[in-house]
Amino acid sequence: MSEFKFNLPNTEPLLIVISGPSGVGKDTVIQRMKERNLPFHFVVTATTRSPRPNEVHGKDYFFYSPDKFAEMIEKGELLEYAIVYNDYKGIPREQVMDALASGKDVIMRLDVQGAATIRKLCPDALMIFLTIQDEDEMVNRLQERKTETPEELKLRIATARQEMTHIRSFDYVVINREFHLDETVDIIISIIVAEQNRVKQRVVTL
Repeated sequence: MSEFKFNLPNTEPLLIVISGPSGVGKDTVIQRMKERNLPFHFVVTATTRSPRPNEVHGKDYFFYSPDKFAEMIEKGELLEYAIVYNDYKGIPREQVMDALASGKDVIMRLDVQGAATIRKLCPDALMIFLTIQDEDEMVNRLQERKTETPEELKLRIATARQEMTHIRSFDYVVINREFHLDETVDIIISIIVAEQNRVKQRVVTL
């Protein structure tokens, strides 16, 4: 009697987008994932805004002048870019392509506008929407950061409310509950592991 063999699919590298409104903890979640030394490539976003206290060029963001950013746009060096709260943000193309070519899963931290662009470029990208339990908590988090003027804070809150309406454009939603950061990260990891083991693999084409 011959042995039956399964034809298991090859695991393709995933392009993972973690998105959501301001104040839901995207940066904090990404930082905890890095602290766990997970085998992902975490994309460093380029921006024209000024660094916040303790932010490091090349680690938290690539901080570029408007002229340098414009040059990158002209040369097609950005996978996507957008104006976010009066500053440009974008994803360096080469960084993503090199990581995918090496077989690594790639994680992008994007605002909702950027996530929509990536969804059009790569319909098989894994889209995760990060949110919190209620609007009051989001407003409190934004206020506690103390990184914006009252006018800028008002704009962020209004934008966040609008971004919440896009939740159904994503594959998964994860609630980042206060004081449950590791639980949030565990849920995201479980989603990624499940996707890695799908019979029909997502195929990243950019």
